[in-house]
Amino acid sequence: MKKYWSDSSNIGKLSVLIGLFVAAPLIVLPWYPKETEFAASFLIPGIVSVVFGLLICIFGKRDAEASSSWRSQMGRSSLTVLFAWAWGPLIGAVPFILGKQLPTLQALFEAVSGWTTTGLSVMDITDVPQIYLFHRSFMQYCGGLGFILMMIIFISNRQSMNLYNAEGHPDKIMPNIRKTALAIFWIYNGCLIIGSIAYRIAGMSWFDSICHCMCSLSTGGFSTKLMSIGEFDSPAIEIITIILMLIGTTNFVALLLLAKRKFRSFFKISDVKFLLLMLAIFIPPVALSLSHEMGLSIADGFRYSVFAVVSSLSTAGISTMNYADCPQFVIGVMTLMMIIGGEIGSTSGGIKLSRIYIMLRHCGIEIRRKLNPDSYVESPHYVKPSGKTPIDRELTDDTAGYITAYMVIYIVGTLLMTVTAGCTLTEAMFDFASCLSTVGFTLGVTGPATNAPTMIVEMIGMILGRLEIFIVIIGFTFGFGMLKSLIRKKNRG
Repeated sequence: MKKYWSDSSNIGKLSVLIGLFVAAPLIVLPWYPKETEFAASFLIPGIVSVVFGLLICIFGKRDAEASSSWRSQMGRSSLTVLFAWAWGPLIGAVPFILGKQLPTLQALFEAVSGWTTTGLSVMDITDVPQIYLFHRSFMQYCGGLGFILMMIIFISNRQSMNLYNAEGHPDKIMPNIRKTALAIFWIYNGCLIIGSIAYRIAGMSWFDSICHCMCSLSTGGFSTKLMSIGEFDSPAIEIITIILMLIGTTNFVALLLLAKRKFRSFFKISDVKFLLLMLAIFIPPVALSLSHEMGLSIADGFRYSVFAVVSSLSTAGISTMNYADCPQFVIGVMTLMMIIGGEIGSTSGGIKLSRIYIMLRHCGIEIRRKLNPDSYVESPHYVKPSGKTPIDRELTDDTAGYITAYMVIYIVGTLLMTVTAGCTLTEAMFDFASCLSTVGFTLGVTGPATNAPTMIVEMIGMILGRLEIFIVIIGFTFGFGMLKSLIRKKNRG
Protein backbone atom coordinates (compact mmCIF):
# COMPACT_ATOMS: atom_id res chain seq x y z
CA MET A 1 0.00 0.00 0.00
CA LYS A 2 1.49 3.37 -1.06
CA LYS A 3 2.24 5.99 1.52
CA TYR A 4 1.03 9.51 1.13
CA TRP A 5 1.42 12.74 3.05
CA SER A 6 -0.94 13.00 5.96
CA ASP A 7 -3.13 15.96 6.88
CA SER A 8 -0.22 17.67 8.64
CA SER A 9 1.64 17.81 5.32
CA ASN A 10 -1.39 19.31 3.57
CA ILE A 11 -1.49 21.93 6.30
CA GLY A 12 2.19 22.61 5.69
CA LYS A 13 1.65 23.05 1.96
CA LEU A 14 -1.25 25.41 2.58
CA SER A 15 0.86 27.45 4.99
CA VAL A 16 3.60 27.81 2.35
CA LEU A 17 1.03 28.83 -0.25
CA ILE A 18 -0.55 31.43 2.05
CA GLY A 19 2.89 32.86 2.83
CA LEU A 20 3.59 33.31 -0.88
CA PHE A 21 0.20 34.97 -1.41
CA VAL A 22 0.80 37.45 1.41
CA ALA A 23 4.24 38.34 0.02
CA ALA A 24 2.87 38.72 -3.53
CA PRO A 25 1.97 42.47 -3.23
CA LEU A 26 5.72 43.20 -3.23
CA ILE A 27 5.55 42.91 -7.03
CA VAL A 28 4.04 46.43 -7.22
CA LEU A 29 7.09 48.08 -5.65
CA PRO A 30 8.99 48.66 -8.95
CA TRP A 31 6.07 50.91 -9.98
CA TYR A 32 5.70 52.52 -6.54
CA PRO A 33 9.28 52.69 -5.16
CA LYS A 34 8.30 55.18 -2.43
CA GLU A 35 6.33 52.37 -0.75
CA THR A 36 9.42 50.24 -0.18
CA GLU A 37 9.13 51.19 3.50
CA PHE A 38 6.20 48.72 3.70
CA ALA A 39 8.15 45.80 2.20
CA ALA A 40 8.98 44.30 5.61
CA SER A 41 5.28 44.36 6.56
CA PHE A 42 4.66 41.78 3.84
CA LEU A 43 7.99 39.92 3.92
CA ILE A 44 7.87 39.09 7.62
CA PRO A 45 4.45 37.32 7.70
CA GLY A 46 5.15 35.75 4.31
CA ILE A 47 8.45 34.26 5.45
CA VAL A 48 7.01 33.15 8.79
CA SER A 49 4.16 31.31 7.05
CA VAL A 50 6.48 29.69 4.49
CA VAL A 51 8.99 28.55 7.13
CA PHE A 52 6.19 27.26 9.36
CA GLY A 53 4.77 25.30 6.44
CA LEU A 54 8.14 23.85 5.44
CA LEU A 55 8.80 22.70 8.99
CA ILE A 56 5.45 20.92 9.08
CA CYS A 57 6.18 19.28 5.71
CA ILE A 58 9.65 18.15 6.85
CA PHE A 59 8.78 16.97 10.33
CA GLY A 60 5.11 16.17 9.78
CA LYS A 61 3.96 12.66 10.41
CA ARG A 62 3.72 10.33 7.43
CA ASP A 63 0.55 8.27 7.33
CA ALA A 64 0.66 4.78 5.87
CA GLU A 65 -3.07 4.31 6.21
CA ALA A 66 -4.32 4.88 2.68
CA SER A 67 -7.87 4.00 3.52
CA SER A 68 -10.20 5.10 6.26
CA SER A 69 -13.90 5.60 6.71
CA TRP A 70 -15.64 8.25 4.63
CA ARG A 71 -16.65 10.05 7.83
CA SER A 72 -13.04 10.21 9.01
CA GLN A 73 -11.83 11.40 5.59
CA MET A 74 -14.48 14.11 5.48
CA GLY A 75 -13.65 15.20 9.02
CA ARG A 76 -9.93 15.42 8.26
CA SER A 77 -10.56 17.31 5.03
CA SER A 78 -12.91 19.75 6.75
CA LEU A 79 -10.36 20.36 9.49
CA THR A 80 -7.65 21.04 6.88
CA VAL A 81 -9.95 23.49 5.07
CA LEU A 82 -10.74 25.22 8.38
CA PHE A 83 -7.02 25.61 9.07
CA ALA A 84 -6.49 27.28 5.69
CA TRP A 85 -9.37 29.70 6.22
CA ALA A 86 -8.18 30.54 9.76
CA TRP A 87 -4.46 30.83 8.99
CA GLY A 88 -5.04 32.87 5.82
CA PRO A 89 -6.85 35.76 7.55
CA LEU A 90 -4.41 35.71 10.48
CA ILE A 91 -1.37 36.04 8.22
CA GLY A 92 -3.21 38.35 5.82
CA ALA A 93 -3.96 40.75 8.69
CA VAL A 94 -0.32 41.13 9.77
CA PRO A 95 0.77 43.53 6.94
CA PHE A 96 -1.98 45.98 7.98
CA ILE A 97 -0.75 45.84 11.58
CA LEU A 98 3.00 46.05 10.88
CA GLY A 99 2.46 48.86 8.38
CA LYS A 100 0.35 50.74 10.96
CA GLN A 101 -2.60 50.91 8.59
CA LEU A 102 -5.15 49.34 10.95
CA PRO A 103 -5.49 48.22 14.60
CA THR A 104 -5.45 44.46 15.22
CA LEU A 105 -9.18 43.68 15.15
CA GLN A 106 -9.85 45.93 12.15
CA ALA A 107 -6.90 44.34 10.33
CA LEU A 108 -8.32 40.88 10.99
CA PHE A 109 -11.74 42.03 9.78
CA GLU A 110 -10.23 43.39 6.56
CA ALA A 111 -8.34 40.14 5.94
CA VAL A 112 -11.38 37.95 6.65
CA SER A 113 -13.45 40.14 4.32
CA GLY A 114 -10.73 39.87 1.69
CA TRP A 115 -10.08 36.13 1.70
CA THR A 116 -13.80 35.27 1.94
CA THR A 117 -14.48 37.62 -1.03
CA THR A 118 -16.97 39.60 1.04
CA GLY A 119 -15.73 43.13 0.42
CA LEU A 120 -17.03 44.85 3.54
CA SER A 121 -14.37 47.27 4.74
CA VAL A 122 -13.48 49.13 7.91
CA MET A 123 -10.64 50.93 6.14
CA ASP A 124 -10.68 54.52 4.93
CA ILE A 125 -9.11 54.00 1.50
CA THR A 126 -8.86 57.67 0.58
CA ASP A 127 -5.19 57.76 1.65
CA VAL A 128 -4.02 54.13 1.58
CA PRO A 129 -0.71 53.10 -0.06
CA GLN A 130 -1.10 51.28 -3.38
CA ILE A 131 0.58 48.13 -2.06
CA TYR A 132 -2.22 47.72 0.49
CA LEU A 133 -4.92 48.31 -2.11
CA PHE A 134 -3.30 45.57 -4.20
CA HIS A 135 -3.07 43.32 -1.12
CA ARG A 136 -6.82 43.67 -0.53
CA SER A 137 -7.67 42.89 -4.16
CA PHE A 138 -5.21 40.00 -4.39
CA MET A 139 -6.65 38.37 -1.26
CA GLN A 140 -10.07 38.43 -2.90
CA TYR A 141 -8.73 37.05 -6.17
CA CYS A 142 -7.04 34.09 -4.45
CA GLY A 143 -9.97 33.62 -2.07
CA GLY A 144 -12.30 33.34 -5.05
CA LEU A 145 -10.47 30.28 -6.34
CA GLY A 146 -9.95 28.94 -2.82
CA PHE A 147 -6.80 27.81 -1.00
CA ILE A 148 -7.42 24.12 -1.65
CA LEU A 149 -7.98 24.49 -5.38
CA MET A 150 -4.79 26.59 -5.61
CA MET A 151 -2.85 23.91 -3.73
CA ILE A 152 -4.17 21.15 -5.97
CA ILE A 153 -2.94 23.08 -9.04
CA PHE A 154 0.65 22.69 -7.86
CA ILE A 155 0.54 19.58 -5.68
CA SER A 156 -2.14 16.91 -5.59
CA ASN A 157 -2.44 13.67 -3.64
CA ARG A 158 -4.99 11.03 -2.76
CA GLN A 159 -6.80 13.41 -0.45
CA SER A 160 -7.20 16.09 -3.11
CA MET A 161 -10.74 15.13 -4.12
CA ASN A 162 -11.99 15.18 -0.52
CA LEU A 163 -10.36 18.57 0.04
CA TYR A 164 -11.72 19.89 -3.26
CA ASN A 165 -15.26 18.89 -2.28
CA ALA A 166 -14.83 20.18 1.28
CA GLU A 167 -14.03 23.68 0.01
CA GLY A 168 -17.27 23.82 -1.96
CA HIS A 169 -16.35 22.58 -5.44
CA PRO A 170 -18.77 19.72 -6.22
CA ASP A 171 -18.02 19.03 -9.89
CA LYS A 172 -15.13 17.96 -12.05
CA ILE A 173 -15.15 17.61 -15.80
CA MET A 174 -11.56 16.69 -16.70
CA PRO A 175 -10.12 13.15 -16.30
CA ASN A 176 -8.65 13.94 -12.90
CA ILE A 177 -8.97 16.57 -10.20
CA ARG A 178 -5.62 18.25 -10.92
CA LYS A 179 -6.48 18.74 -14.60
CA THR A 180 -9.83 20.20 -13.58
CA ALA A 181 -8.10 22.60 -11.18
CA LEU A 182 -5.54 23.58 -13.83
CA ALA A 183 -8.25 24.23 -16.43
CA ILE A 184 -10.16 26.42 -13.96
CA PHE A 185 -6.92 28.24 -13.09
CA TRP A 186 -6.15 29.08 -16.72
CA ILE A 187 -9.70 30.22 -17.48
CA TYR A 188 -9.74 32.39 -14.33
CA ASN A 189 -6.41 34.00 -15.17
CA GLY A 190 -7.35 34.35 -18.83
CA CYS A 191 -10.43 36.30 -17.79
CA LEU A 192 -8.22 38.46 -15.54
CA ILE A 193 -5.99 39.41 -18.47
CA ILE A 194 -8.87 40.09 -20.87
CA GLY A 195 -10.89 41.96 -18.22
CA SER A 196 -7.93 44.14 -17.19
CA ILE A 197 -7.26 45.09 -20.82
CA ALA A 198 -10.95 45.89 -21.31
CA TYR A 199 -10.96 48.14 -18.23
CA ARG A 200 -7.82 49.91 -19.47
CA ILE A 201 -9.40 50.55 -22.86
CA ALA A 202 -12.51 51.88 -21.06
CA GLY A 203 -10.43 54.49 -19.26
CA MET A 204 -9.06 53.01 -16.03
CA SER A 205 -5.36 53.12 -15.12
CA TRP A 206 -3.53 49.79 -15.28
CA PHE A 207 -3.44 49.56 -11.48
CA ASP A 208 -7.17 50.22 -11.11
CA SER A 209 -7.91 47.86 -14.01
CA ILE A 210 -6.08 44.91 -12.49
CA CYS A 211 -7.40 45.49 -8.97
CA HIS A 212 -11.03 45.92 -10.08
CA CYS A 213 -10.83 42.93 -12.40
CA MET A 214 -9.54 40.73 -9.58
CA CYS A 215 -12.40 41.85 -7.33
CA SER A 216 -15.11 41.59 -10.01
CA LEU A 217 -14.08 38.09 -11.10
CA SER A 218 -13.89 36.86 -7.51
CA THR A 219 -17.26 38.53 -6.77
CA GLY A 220 -15.36 40.27 -4.00
CA GLY A 221 -16.32 43.93 -3.89
CA PHE A 222 -13.20 45.73 -2.72
CA SER A 223 -12.30 48.80 -4.75
CA THR A 224 -9.45 51.26 -5.08
CA LYS A 225 -12.04 54.06 -5.02
CA LEU A 226 -14.21 55.26 -2.15
CA MET A 227 -17.37 55.17 -4.30
CA SER A 228 -16.41 51.90 -5.99
CA ILE A 229 -17.24 51.59 -9.71
CA GLY A 230 -19.71 54.46 -9.36
CA GLU A 231 -16.79 56.88 -9.04
CA PHE A 232 -15.90 56.34 -12.71
CA ASP A 233 -19.47 57.11 -13.88
CA SER A 234 -18.82 55.14 -17.08
CA PRO A 235 -21.42 52.88 -18.78
CA ALA A 236 -18.58 51.03 -20.55
CA ILE A 237 -16.84 50.23 -17.26
CA GLU A 238 -20.17 49.14 -15.75
CA ILE A 239 -20.86 46.77 -18.66
CA ILE A 240 -17.41 45.21 -18.31
CA THR A 241 -17.98 44.81 -14.57
CA ILE A 242 -21.38 43.16 -15.12
CA ILE A 243 -19.82 40.64 -17.51
CA LEU A 244 -17.02 39.87 -15.05
CA MET A 245 -19.47 39.48 -12.17
CA LEU A 246 -21.57 37.05 -14.22
CA ILE A 247 -18.44 35.06 -15.06
CA GLY A 248 -17.52 35.01 -11.37
CA THR A 249 -20.93 33.77 -10.28
CA THR A 250 -20.94 30.95 -12.85
CA ASN A 251 -19.89 27.46 -11.79
CA PHE A 252 -16.21 26.92 -12.63
CA VAL A 253 -16.94 23.67 -14.45
CA ALA A 254 -19.71 25.36 -16.46
CA LEU A 255 -17.08 27.88 -17.56
CA LEU A 256 -15.02 24.95 -18.82
CA LEU A 257 -17.96 23.95 -21.02
CA LEU A 258 -18.02 27.47 -22.45
CA ALA A 259 -14.27 27.35 -23.03
CA LYS A 260 -14.77 24.08 -24.95
CA ARG A 261 -17.54 25.77 -26.98
CA LYS A 262 -20.17 23.37 -25.66
CA PHE A 263 -22.81 26.09 -25.71
CA ARG A 264 -25.81 23.74 -25.78
CA SER A 265 -24.57 21.87 -22.72
CA PHE A 266 -23.91 25.19 -20.97
CA PHE A 267 -27.39 26.61 -21.52
CA LYS A 268 -29.01 23.33 -20.47
CA ILE A 269 -27.58 23.73 -16.96
CA SER A 270 -30.41 24.43 -14.53
CA ASP A 271 -28.43 27.06 -12.61
CA VAL A 272 -27.72 29.04 -15.77
CA LYS A 273 -31.37 29.06 -16.85
CA PHE A 274 -32.52 29.93 -13.33
CA LEU A 275 -29.98 32.76 -13.09
CA LEU A 276 -31.24 34.32 -16.31
CA LEU A 277 -34.84 33.90 -15.12
CA MET A 278 -34.09 35.66 -11.81
CA LEU A 279 -32.50 38.59 -13.62
CA ALA A 280 -35.45 38.84 -16.02
CA ILE A 281 -37.95 38.82 -13.12
CA PHE A 282 -36.30 41.36 -10.81
CA ILE A 283 -34.49 43.90 -13.00
CA PRO A 284 -37.64 45.58 -14.47
CA PRO A 285 -39.47 46.28 -11.16
CA VAL A 286 -36.26 47.56 -9.54
CA ALA A 287 -35.73 49.85 -12.55
CA LEU A 288 -39.30 51.18 -12.26
CA SER A 289 -38.91 51.73 -8.51
CA LEU A 290 -35.65 53.64 -8.94
CA SER A 291 -37.13 55.75 -11.74
CA HIS A 292 -40.36 56.53 -9.93
CA GLU A 293 -39.10 57.14 -6.39
CA MET A 294 -35.69 58.66 -7.09
CA GLY A 295 -36.64 60.82 -10.06
CA LEU A 296 -34.36 59.00 -12.51
CA SER A 297 -35.04 58.60 -16.20
CA ILE A 298 -36.18 55.15 -17.38
CA ALA A 299 -32.78 54.65 -19.03
CA ASP A 300 -30.86 55.54 -15.86
CA GLY A 301 -33.24 53.48 -13.72
CA PHE A 302 -32.62 50.46 -15.93
CA ARG A 303 -28.85 51.10 -15.93
CA TYR A 304 -28.65 51.22 -12.12
CA SER A 305 -31.12 48.35 -11.75
CA VAL A 306 -29.15 45.94 -13.94
CA PHE A 307 -25.97 46.64 -12.04
CA ALA A 308 -27.57 46.45 -8.58
CA VAL A 309 -29.43 43.18 -9.23
CA VAL A 310 -26.46 41.48 -10.91
CA SER A 311 -24.11 42.66 -8.16
CA SER A 312 -26.50 41.41 -5.45
CA LEU A 313 -27.30 38.05 -7.02
CA SER A 314 -23.68 37.37 -7.93
CA THR A 315 -22.75 38.47 -4.38
CA ALA A 316 -20.06 40.73 -5.84
CA GLY A 317 -21.09 43.73 -3.76
CA ILE A 318 -19.77 46.28 -6.24
CA SER A 319 -21.79 49.47 -6.33
CA THR A 320 -22.54 52.35 -8.68
CA MET A 321 -24.62 54.38 -6.23
CA ASN A 322 -25.32 54.85 -2.53
CA TYR A 323 -27.85 52.11 -1.80
CA ALA A 324 -28.76 53.63 1.58
CA ASP A 325 -30.76 56.21 -0.39
CA CYS A 326 -32.69 53.61 -2.39
CA PRO A 327 -36.42 52.84 -1.94
CA GLN A 328 -37.31 50.12 0.56
CA PHE A 329 -38.56 47.89 -2.26
CA VAL A 330 -35.11 47.98 -3.88
CA ILE A 331 -33.42 47.26 -0.53
CA GLY A 332 -35.77 44.31 -0.09
CA VAL A 333 -35.04 42.88 -3.54
CA MET A 334 -31.30 43.30 -3.04
CA THR A 335 -31.49 41.54 0.33
CA LEU A 336 -33.39 38.66 -1.27
CA MET A 337 -30.88 38.44 -4.13
CA MET A 338 -27.97 38.35 -1.67
CA ILE A 339 -29.58 35.53 0.31
CA ILE A 340 -30.21 33.49 -2.85
CA GLY A 341 -26.70 34.05 -4.23
CA GLY A 342 -25.00 32.64 -7.31
CA GLU A 343 -24.15 29.20 -8.63
CA ILE A 344 -22.66 26.49 -6.45
CA GLY A 345 -19.01 25.80 -7.31
CA SER A 346 -18.37 29.45 -8.23
CA THR A 347 -16.78 32.37 -6.37
CA SER A 348 -20.18 33.62 -5.17
CA GLY A 349 -21.87 33.14 -1.80
CA GLY A 350 -25.47 32.82 -0.61
CA ILE A 351 -27.73 29.80 -0.33
CA LYS A 352 -26.99 29.19 -4.03
CA LEU A 353 -29.28 29.04 -7.04
CA SER A 354 -29.26 25.25 -7.30
CA ARG A 355 -30.64 24.81 -3.77
CA ILE A 356 -33.40 27.35 -4.35
CA TYR A 357 -34.21 25.71 -7.70
CA ILE A 358 -34.38 22.24 -6.11
CA MET A 359 -36.69 23.38 -3.32
CA LEU A 360 -38.97 25.26 -5.74
CA ARG A 361 -39.20 22.15 -7.93
CA HIS A 362 -39.89 20.06 -4.85
CA CYS A 363 -42.56 22.51 -3.70
CA GLY A 364 -44.24 22.41 -7.13
CA ILE A 365 -44.21 18.62 -7.12
CA GLU A 366 -45.78 18.50 -3.67
CA ILE A 367 -48.56 20.90 -4.74
CA ARG A 368 -49.33 18.84 -7.84
CA ARG A 369 -49.26 15.66 -5.75
CA LYS A 370 -51.81 17.14 -3.34
CA LEU A 371 -54.07 18.09 -6.24
CA ASN A 372 -53.73 14.62 -7.83
CA PRO A 373 -53.01 12.28 -4.92
CA ASP A 374 -53.83 9.02 -6.72
CA SER A 375 -52.48 9.40 -10.23
CA TYR A 376 -49.58 11.84 -10.02
CA VAL A 377 -46.08 10.39 -10.63
CA GLU A 378 -42.99 12.43 -11.48
CA SER A 379 -39.24 11.78 -11.54
CA PRO A 380 -37.73 15.26 -11.38
CA HIS A 381 -34.11 16.09 -12.11
CA TYR A 382 -31.89 19.10 -12.52
CA VAL A 383 -28.94 19.56 -14.84
CA LYS A 384 -25.46 20.13 -13.45
CA PRO A 385 -22.36 20.83 -15.60
CA SER A 386 -21.47 17.16 -15.21
CA GLY A 387 -24.94 15.96 -16.33
CA LYS A 388 -28.44 15.20 -15.04
CA THR A 389 -28.98 14.59 -11.34
CA PRO A 390 -32.25 13.19 -9.95
CA ILE A 391 -34.03 15.28 -7.32
CA ASP A 392 -34.53 12.45 -4.87
CA ARG A 393 -35.39 12.34 -1.18
CA GLU A 394 -31.76 12.42 -0.05
CA LEU A 395 -31.02 15.51 -2.12
CA THR A 396 -34.11 17.40 -0.98
CA ASP A 397 -33.42 16.52 2.67
CA ASP A 398 -29.83 17.73 2.35
CA THR A 399 -30.95 20.92 0.60
CA ALA A 400 -33.71 21.62 3.13
CA GLY A 401 -31.27 21.05 5.97
CA TYR A 402 -28.78 23.52 4.55
CA ILE A 403 -31.39 26.20 3.86
CA THR A 404 -32.78 25.78 7.39
CA ALA A 405 -29.31 26.11 8.93
CA TYR A 406 -28.59 29.16 6.77
CA MET A 407 -31.83 30.91 7.72
CA VAL A 408 -31.40 30.16 11.45
CA ILE A 409 -27.90 31.68 11.35
CA TYR A 410 -29.22 34.61 9.32
CA ILE A 411 -32.00 35.35 11.82
CA VAL A 412 -29.69 35.03 14.85
CA GLY A 413 -27.00 37.14 13.19
CA THR A 414 -29.51 39.81 12.19
CA LEU A 415 -30.87 40.08 15.74
CA LEU A 416 -27.35 40.25 17.16
CA MET A 417 -26.54 43.06 14.73
CA THR A 418 -29.50 45.12 15.99
CA VAL A 419 -28.10 44.76 19.51
CA THR A 420 -24.37 45.25 18.85
CA ALA A 421 -24.66 47.98 16.20
CA GLY A 422 -27.82 49.64 17.52
CA CYS A 423 -29.21 49.77 13.98
CA THR A 424 -32.69 49.25 12.55
CA LEU A 425 -33.95 45.80 11.64
CA THR A 426 -33.80 46.67 7.93
CA GLU A 427 -30.16 47.75 8.22
CA ALA A 428 -29.29 44.63 10.21
CA MET A 429 -31.05 42.31 7.73
CA PHE A 430 -29.26 43.95 4.82
CA ASP A 431 -25.78 44.07 6.34
CA PHE A 432 -25.84 40.57 7.85
CA ALA A 433 -27.14 39.14 4.56
CA SER A 434 -24.17 40.91 3.02
CA CYS A 435 -21.83 39.15 5.49
CA LEU A 436 -23.35 35.67 5.39
CA SER A 437 -23.59 35.71 1.60
CA THR A 438 -20.11 37.29 1.27
CA VAL A 439 -21.41 40.30 -0.68
CA GLY A 440 -19.96 43.53 0.74
CA PHE A 441 -22.90 45.96 0.58
CA THR A 442 -23.72 48.08 3.61
CA LEU A 443 -26.40 50.59 4.50
CA GLY A 444 -23.86 52.41 6.68
CA VAL A 445 -23.64 49.95 9.56
CA THR A 446 -20.17 48.69 8.55
CA GLY A 447 -17.28 51.11 8.22
CA PRO A 448 -14.23 52.57 10.00
CA ALA A 449 -16.36 53.42 13.07
CA THR A 450 -17.89 49.92 13.47
CA ASN A 451 -17.54 48.60 17.04
CA ALA A 452 -15.77 45.38 18.06
CA PRO A 453 -18.84 43.19 18.86
CA THR A 454 -20.41 44.02 15.49
CA MET A 455 -17.18 43.19 13.65
CA ILE A 456 -16.95 39.83 15.45
CA VAL A 457 -20.54 38.93 14.51
CA GLU A 458 -19.85 39.92 10.91
CA MET A 459 -16.59 37.96 10.71
CA ILE A 460 -18.31 34.81 11.96
CA GLY A 461 -20.98 35.33 9.30
CA MET A 462 -18.36 35.74 6.56
CA ILE A 463 -16.51 32.53 7.46
CA LEU A 464 -19.74 30.52 7.78
CA GLY A 465 -20.95 31.87 4.44
CA ARG A 466 -17.71 31.22 2.56
CA LEU A 467 -17.37 27.64 3.83
CA GLU A 468 -21.07 26.86 3.53
CA ILE A 469 -21.83 26.19 7.23
CA PHE A 470 -21.69 22.37 7.31
CA ILE A 471 -17.95 22.26 6.57
CA VAL A 472 -17.35 24.51 9.58
CA ILE A 473 -19.57 22.34 11.79
CA ILE A 474 -17.94 19.09 10.59
CA GLY A 475 -14.45 20.52 10.99
CA PHE A 476 -15.03 21.81 14.52
CA THR A 477 -16.79 18.59 15.55
CA PHE A 478 -13.98 16.42 14.18
CA GLY A 479 -11.33 18.67 15.76
CA PHE A 480 -13.09 18.58 19.11
CA GLY A 481 -13.31 14.79 18.86
CA MET A 482 -9.58 14.53 18.14
CA LEU A 483 -8.83 16.80 21.11
CA LYS A 484 -10.96 14.66 23.44
CA SER A 485 -9.21 11.54 22.18
CA LEU A 486 -5.77 13.05 22.85
CA ILE A 487 -6.81 14.10 26.35
CA ARG A 488 -8.08 10.57 27.09
CA LYS A 489 -4.84 9.02 25.86
CA LYS A 490 -2.83 11.44 27.98
CA ASN A 491 -4.89 10.67 31.07
CA ARG A 492 -4.51 6.92 30.49
CA GLY A 493 -0.75 7.36 30.10
